[in-house]
Amino acid sequence: MLTGGPLDVLTGDYLAELTMLILGRDRLKDPSAGYARTFLRQLEDGLGLAHEKGVRIVANAGGLNPAGLADAIRELAAKAGLPVSVAHVEGDDLMPYGEGTAAALTANAYLGGAGITACLRAGADVVVTGRVTDAALVSGPAAWWFDWAPDDWDRLAGAVVAGHVLECGAQATGGNYAFFTAHDVRRPGFPLAEVAEDGSSVITKHPGTGGAVTVGTVTAQLLYETQGARYLGPDVTARLDTVRLADAGPDRVAVSGVVGEPPPGTLKAGVTRIGGWRNEVVFVLTGLDIEAKAALVRAQMAEALAGVAAAEWTLARTDHADAGTEETASALLRLVVRDPSADRVGRALTGQAVQLALASYPGFHVTAPPGPAQPYGIFESATVPAAAVTAVAVLPDGTRTPVTPSGPAAAVPGAGAPNPDAAVRPPAPDTAAGTGATAPAARAAEAPGTGAQAAAARDPGPPDSGNGGVVGGPAGPARRAPLGLVAGARSGDKGGDANVGVWTESDAAWDWLHATLTVERFRELLPETRRLPVARHVLPNLRALNFTVTGILGAGVASAHRFDPQAKALGEWLRARHLDIPAHLLPAPEETGP
Repeated sequence: MLTGGPLDVLTGDYLAELTMLILGRDRLKDPSAGYARTFLRQLEDGLGLAHEKGVRIVANAGGLNPAGLADAIRELAAKAGLPVSVAHVEGDDLMPYGEGTAAALTANAYLGGAGITACLRAGADVVVTGRVTDAALVSGPAAWWFDWAPDDWDRLAGAVVAGHVLECGAQATGGNYAFFTAHDVRRPGFPLAEVAEDGSSVITKHPGTGGAVTVGTVTAQLLYETQGARYLGPDVTARLDTVRLADAGPDRVAVSGVVGEPPPGTLKAGVTRIGGWRNEVVFVLTGLDIEAKAALVRAQMAEALAGVAAAEWTLARTDHADAGTEETASALLRLVVRDPSADRVGRALTGQAVQLALASYPGFHVTAPPGPAQPYGIFESATVPAAAVTAVAVLPDGTRTPVTPSGPAAAVPGAGAPNPDAAVRPPAPDTAAGTGATAPAARAAEAPGTGAQAAAARDPGPPDSGNGGVVGGPAGPARRAPLGLVAGARSGDKGGDANVGVWTESDAAWDWLHATLTVERFRELLPETRRLPVARHVLPNLRALNFTVTGILGAGVASAHRFDPQAKALGEWLRARHLDIPAHLLPAPEETGP
């Protein structure tokens, strides 16, 4: 990013939900730890170049100890002889949090970009933070660059959307993209946003870097780990149902029309705890009688599992009839155990599984030798009053400046509140690691802040959260085919919940998808969601539906509740499911994809 082209601010997102648990355990061992040491190692290579080019660096790598990281950066700069000014943002730490068995390992409020803005206004070259929203790494610098006021809702919302696109790095340039075969994505470059004064932006990448920036790749990232149409944040509520994307040239996508509303009166807080101990055994079942072999193992292990708090069996039928290799003739039976006691799920238990080797089903073997129990974590979301949390910008000269919140959403009816019919938690920025940057652009776009059109855009009505869809006319002949031939998808985690964003690339396919993919059909296609709360949200400007599935991930990624603990492939499973699709929407039979 520093060598590939012009750049004003380089950002870095280091704080996944799981990362906070890891940093919390590090802090238990060493109170001076708690920040992302990888960031410090990266600065050894890049800090001098950034200083030479005048590029500001903003990262949330401070984790649980932003002050400690800021001191380490100053030490690094002094050794290199670089006159670099460093500032940090703190105030997110809510510890101690909870009592007794409910005591948290970490508890952090998600701060906004105002503290970052204050540090940059004071002349900081490097700003590190603790837990801020991922998008704040872009909206904070944009507010500094253009000197936006705290209530410039539309401008801030536009920058938040740009930040959301950038926060997962190469996911916006073709990485993890449903239609990846359409582009060369072997080495996708990182995205950057050219942010304009009105909050609009162009998403692009440095010339000569790999991957692709298209309306499709940007749409996919916009849908990633979001929930309702109102994207709640500490500084602003961004209306995702107002976002407009347009092709602005090769590897350039214009983002405009984003309507902002005041933020809610609460902040999201991420809380991690040590949940207990877990272990697992994977039995390999080969050839015939797979179901009977699995039943035998379960019966033989029943007595050993009687005192365990939780034991979950999963049979993955990876076997094929008349297979040409032993591996493709085999299925996997996975046993996962959890308990507050390490002894009850330790090597003694997994050892009993292996001891069945000469007295169980024919062909008995496991994928790994018996292992010790491992601790697992729990992540949960909570809300705290925004007025009870004060971000503090610690400026380069050591001055501590409290950053007051923008205030609750009182001016706009319904602003800052999720659709009441959806019954889902308020959304928060996502947590996968990535980097991005913002560079001002001369390009301007019509601001949506005035006129009747703006008034209509500000309240286009509540997002659809039920069956949804309009009843269309006759669709003509249909063919049984995978949904993924006409729709892309991107999925991810938000604590114990998952979201699946589904979009189409044509109006005709959108009309069909909108009418067809109801909550009921979604549950039919993904049976694992049948007994869980599912909400549907409509984003017509993006030709997209966003489904949230409450509780499918249990206590979050750190608990490894599910085979795919972060729901990263849930969307691809959906795309692989077959249903009746109008033939005119499908590629010709000889074609392999859209």
